[in-house]
Amino acid sequence: MLKRIFDILLSVVGLLLLLPLFIVIILWVKFDSRGPAFYTQVRVGQNNRDFKLLKFRSMRLGSDKSGLLTIGGRDPRVTRSGYFIRKYKIDELPQLINVLIGEMSLVGPRPEVRKYVDLYNAEQLKVLLVKPGITDLASLEYFNENELLAKSTDPERTYIDSVMPDKLKLNLKYIDQAGLVADVKIILRTIHRVVFR
Repeated sequence: MLKRIFDILLSVVGLLLLLPLFIVIILWVKFDSRGPAFYTQVRVGQNNRDFKLLKFRSMRLGSDKSGLLTIGGRDPRVTRSGYFIRKYKIDELPQLINVLIGEMSLVGPRPEVRKYVDLYNAEQLKVLLVKPGITDLASLEYFNENELLAKSTDPERTYIDSVMPDKLKLNLKYIDQAGLVADVKIILRTIHRVVFR
């Protein structure tokens, strides 16, 4: 209950403070390339239920049809504005709306697409017992995941066999030690990582 109050308060404050930035990003994305300013993708949330995760659109329309993973810092599907907002994780900020309506939490395992959740084993499925989050321990550990995958000859296989299992271990570790103090520490570490890349 305390975590939910914390999520509501910080998401409301965040949305109000970031409103001017949201307006600038919406206009930039709209003028930069054809399509809507926001992008929604179906992800798997708490209790294995699908929900629509909200982002600022950083890729050209239809890009997800050629693969779900973004590879390297210069994926040609990413727009000019997209490179900037992805670099500073600004594209993730609309998820404060997901937090406000109760689909996500500020801190929790990052929600995955169904394609990869279907590969989870029984132990890994435990990450679906809690609400997914905007940031988590795995997000900090794999802050430059795109660049890591770009070095692989088979990025998707590397993600499935190496990156995803390791991220899930970190998610399970978070669940075991979850608490308000731990959440605040992860939020502060995330802000520090974004600002001082």
